[in-house]
Amino acid sequence: MNSSQPDTVVIATRESRLALWQAEHVRDRLAAELSLKAELLGMTTRGDQILDRSLSKVGGKGLFVKELETALEDGRARLAVHSLKDVPMDLPAGFVLAAILEREDPRDAFVSSRYEDVDALPQGACVGTSSLRRVVQLKALRPDLRIEPLRGNLDTRLRKLDEGGYDAIVLAAAGLKRLGLGERIRAVFNEQRMIPAAGQGALGLEVREDDAALRQALQAFIHTPTWLATHAERAVSRALGGSCSVPLAAHAVVTAGQMQLDVALGNAADPSQPLLRARLSGPVADTATAEALGQAAAAQLRQQGGDAYLAAGAAA
Repeated sequence: MNSSQPDTVVIATRESRLALWQAEHVRDRLAAELSLKAELLGMTTRGDQILDRSLSKVGGKGLFVKELETALEDGRARLAVHSLKDVPMDLPAGFVLAAILEREDPRDAFVSSRYEDVDALPQGACVGTSSLRRVVQLKALRPDLRIEPLRGNLDTRLRKLDEGGYDAIVLAAAGLKRLGLGERIRAVFNEQRMIPAAGQGALGLEVREDDAALRQALQAFIHTPTWLATHAERAVSRALGGSCSVPLAAHAVVTAGQMQLDVALGNAADPSQPLLRARLSGPVADTATAEALGQAAAAQLRQQGGDAYLAAGAAA
């Protein structure tokens, strides 16, 4: 950072407990690794305010990032910390993801007071989730389950479970672990059985495109295997017009320069329809090869009838 930089980097963040943990984690790393002071600008987003309707009905996950981008645009903040799975596939002009941090556990967690895993649930049990991706995959595992909407922050969702509103709920394992709530996890879903969302478990750092000094500094935070994996996952979603109204799962793992990418697409209008699935693998050296693998996976889903599923979701 050059001497003309302000001493303090202001980080825009949502005000949920998990979002604040994530922003504080980045703040502490800025201090420890880059000797940069940072402070938080807490904000309430439209996504936090609208709790009575599913995200797919009111504008999608971009509702969680818009206010933070406005703070970047008008100079109140220089950096926004996001759960990467909440970040739209195409950022507005003038914004970039400067870094993606090493991923926490990307899997989905089964949380219940009474049952040890999804297979132990009784016939017709009530499971809470508002994720279409989780709905279609739960229906593929257990067509008998009754799946009910569940919105709100992590603590709100756990409280609704504890009050008896659901037999079980499904949450991201990463959020529970980050908040020290790992003991609430009764089981984690194997990544092939319940494929995670694109970017799940990873944190994305968004800045203004013209903030060259901060972009340069944040390159130190890029975790290359996570960067490549999430670029492939997001490329699948982008190629399919990915949004909250598309029940799409995409999860990649990079090992020794080789990527394995698992994807699945469900039918939002009829979750009982069979899941379309694909698995691809190949060498990845950079963002371009990672995204090419994602685009190839999307093409395979289209070949299996994905366009009809996408059209049904758009009309739902």
